[in-house]
Amino acid sequence: MCIAPVPHDDLALETADAYETYRDELLAAGLLVSMGVPGVYGRGRDFERVIEHFDALVSREGAKLSPEVMRFPPVFARANYEKIDHIHNFPDLMGSVHTFTGNEREHREMLGKFDRKDDWSRDLAASQVMMTPAICYPLYPTASGSTLPAEGRRVDLQGYAFRHEPSKDPARMQIFRMHEFVRLGTPEQALEHRQFWLDKGQEIFESVGLATERVLANDPFFGRGGKVQKVMQREQNLKYEFVIPVCSKEKPTAIGSCNYHLDHFGVAFDIHASDGSVAHSACVGFGLERIALALFKTHGLQLAAWPGEVRDVLRLG
Repeated sequence: MCIAPVPHDDLALETADAYETYRDELLAAGLLVSMGVPGVYGRGRDFERVIEHFDALVSREGAKLSPEVMRFPPVFARANYEKIDHIHNFPDLMGSVHTFTGNEREHREMLGKFDRKDDWSRDLAASQVMMTPAICYPLYPTASGSTLPAEGRRVDLQGYAFRHEPSKDPARMQIFRMHEFVRLGTPEQALEHRQFWLDKGQEIFESVGLATERVLANDPFFGRGGKVQKVMQREQNLKYEFVIPVCSKEKPTAIGSCNYHLDHFGVAFDIHASDGSVAHSACVGFGLERIALALFKTHGLQLAAWPGEVRDVLRLG
């Protein structure tokens, strides 16, 4: 029996429907809570419970390397944002925090626009902070001007990142949590860190029943110049992702990544290895909400029905 291939447009439509269907199932089950904006959700008790327990699993594994533990808020200094090239590569994803800084007259004028349903946001001024687009970004300014110890630095980070990427895909949230482990040091130390976490990450995912595939990847660089950046990133093997089908087999979802930054942040923040050379860095990132989504898709929406071995690994009781 011969089955005709699905036309490309129909396949895209089916994929879009799959995203919406899974999102609606999560909302109906109380795992996610609608907040009226695409890609922005509240989290229900069981969804948050899964995140907390997976996060604890990752923390236990990372603690074996004796990293420093640091936590940053979801905003960081605009002055430090301007030292990296995010605005050149990802202008469509950035989030800038603005606020009102005017006088009483200007306030009245703004309220007039508000009452008329005009665009009152143009009366706001840029604050000193930006939304954090990647969990590791606030780390590098703390090492600015420093020389690292001979063993470099290992840092355990966890927090919220923001990316303006509204979507019906529940995995493509505008604000989400990442748990990262960063290594600063020589090129050899950074690459060793990435290789360790490529292996350890897959082991962790397998332990909770997630059959991920490790693939060479690239970041979503913006515009015409971004095409060159994507090619260069792939040619230099700088980024790998752990992917798994959540809503689409043709377009599996990345639930984690391992990245080698070369000396990008070392140059930007004047960080040096113990031998005086510019420091290199690498990180692994676990996308906590995406991992929870993959777990619920794989094992079902009811925690009580999950396999006992998975519950045991996550210590869900």
